[in-house]
Amino acid sequence: MKCIKAQLGHPATQCTNHDYPLAMQLQIVGGGKMGEALLGGVLAKEWAPPAGVRVVELDADRRAALATSFPGIVTSADIDPHLDSLIAVKPHYVVDVVSQITGEGTRVLSVAAGVRISEMELAAPHARIVRCMPNTPALVGEGASAIAGGALTTNDDLDWAESILGAVGLVVRVDETDLDAVTGLSGSGPAYVFHFAEALIAAGIARGLSPEVADSLTRQTLLGAATLLSSSGEDPAVLRQNVTSPGGTTAAGLAVFAEDDLLELVDRVVGAATARSIELGEQA
Repeated sequence: MKCIKAQLGHPATQCTNHDYPLAMQLQIVGGGKMGEALLGGVLAKEWAPPAGVRVVELDADRRAALATSFPGIVTSADIDPHLDSLIAVKPHYVVDVVSQITGEGTRVLSVAAGVRISEMELAAPHARIVRCMPNTPALVGEGASAIAGGALTTNDDLDWAESILGAVGLVVRVDETDLDAVTGLSGSGPAYVFHFAEALIAAGIARGLSPEVADSLTRQTLLGAATLLSSSGEDPAVLRQNVTSPGGTTAAGLAVFAEDDLLELVDRVVGAATARSIELGEQA
């Protein structure tokens, strides 16, 4: 029996395995922030219709909230083993979840940090695995993701994964051995930017600005600089030089960065995050 409510776009559809339209295109396992962001992206970009997406989430309240936010989607507490699936659960649940994807040739896209393709392939030897390292700006459609394929993965499978992740930002293809460095750079990178924002706000307040003014100026400065960097296509060094007059205020500030070796500090920050990613992968 097909799920008639799902076909009609009922806002609170909950269906059991195989109780949904034949046009089901994607199963998202995990309805947390990243799962919700990717769900919103694929629907907004019309990658699939609402009735073509099935979200698996154990928490009943969360399922109900997602069904309300995205009318027409199919929700369930149970995994369908035959559907192409995006795995957005916490890393320690990934292998168990992937082991339930038993369909021959089924595609699996995992966005969990630290879980190696080889582990997932052992759990689901007939699946075509794509591993991804996304970042949190995917929540606002400005993510940066890197993907890598496994032994059975084809270019079509990578195209499939890229089309999903492309709904919420930039996607690049790398070897799996590069994903730890990706984690250290773009995966953890938003936190570095947020920490820098904290420091700018605190420095502005220390020099007499109100917290509100310091906060507003910092947010807009970072947004404006990032937009200019993205849209201009210029080398960051050129953009820096363009706003740095010899002997001026910007030059005075940048001199402090040079004295304290900002480049070496950032290298150590990214290196530490990369090393931790490697450690977590070895412990998994």
